[in-house]
Amino acid sequence: MVLKMVMMMFACLALVSCTSNIPLEKQCSVDSDCVPAVCCHADDAVNGQYAPDCSDVLCSQSCEPDTLDCGQGEIRCIDNTCTAVILR
Repeated sequence: MVLKMVMMMFACLALVSCTSNIPLEKQCSVDSDCVPAVCCHADDAVNGQYAPDCSDVLCSQSCEPDTLDCGQGEIRCIDNTCTAVILR
């Protein structure tokens, strides 16, 4: 019984030590977990559960440089982190 408890304690410690340093709002498993971090001219991404409420936001139609605007980038889950990859 004592051996079983010690083994369980080591298992719990292993799980705790392996927890991610990635903030919850940035964690992902697949690309589709991620969305733009801001409503307009996004240059970063977050997990969809932390998506901004853009229902009352009106963005300009300009293609701002170094953002996801106009196909300049894409949102990816890289190393379990939501990331905006600027392509051009």
